[in-house]
Amino acid sequence: MLSETPDAGTVPERTSARQRSDGRVRLRAGPACAGGATRIVDLAESGPSRLRFPRGAGALEAVLVNTAGGVACGDAFAIALELAPSSDLVLTTTAAEKIYRSDGPVSRIENRLTLEAGARLAWLPQETILFDEARVCRRFEADLAPGAALLAVEIIAFGRAARGERITAGLFRDAWRVRRAGRLAYADTFAVEGAISDLLARPAIGGGARACATLLDVSDGAEARLEEARALLATAHQPGIEAAVSAWNGHLVVRALSPGIGPVRTMIARFLIGYRGLPMPRVWQS
Repeated sequence: MLSETPDAGTVPERTSARQRSDGRVRLRAGPACAGGATRIVDLAESGPSRLRFPRGAGALEAVLVNTAGGVACGDAFAIALELAPSSDLVLTTTAAEKIYRSDGPVSRIENRLTLEAGARLAWLPQETILFDEARVCRRFEADLAPGAALLAVEIIAFGRAARGERITAGLFRDAWRVRRAGRLAYADTFAVEGAISDLLARPAIGGGARACATLLDVSDGAEARLEEARALLATAHQPGIEAAVSAWNGHLVVRALSPGIGPVRTMIARFLIGYRGLPMPRVWQS
């Protein structure tokens, strides 16, 4: 956690007649029979949010599409996933998610996951890019039954590097809560507000980083993979990145700070290929 900020609900929001996006998807997936392939059981979509399911072998792959082209001030997006016992799902996004500038209102993104016994989810969205003056609060909540496994990755770029953009004002709040068998197992809140680029330049906060990444593995064997993960991270390392792996309480976490989005995206992809023993989703390669 870099710094704390008051709950965004206390931030006054300007009222206006502009249209807001309200995108929601709800997916329930499960195997058709014991040991069978994972299939869609129920799917609901509304607003600009859509799920697409490329054909392929292995786990069911869901690709999230935002037809609005990004997240603007005051927009709201929500994802609800329910995986039946022994399900196997990979969720990714068709492209980087862009969080545009706001003149006051805070955008909200809610991700809620329920994994029943033996279910497996690889949560692998492409990066999120914050524009200058973006204001967004995001919440990631997962409830895992015994034997369920969650591998989640999030990559954040603070400003458009190709334009040399700095975030002179903005809000980014990202809260993760993961429960196993009803008990809180992992909690983390990353919050920065104001001149975010200046905050990240401080040695005790970001050391000049322009991008960061978090990878979380919550599964029965995650903690025992610490040395393997450290070896993979050393192999995947990119110049200029500071990264480390920790494991405790039955889960494993990789954190990285990077001078730009390209190096950390490449490093995380290489690490995941080795860690999962599988290629990245095809949309990552386009």
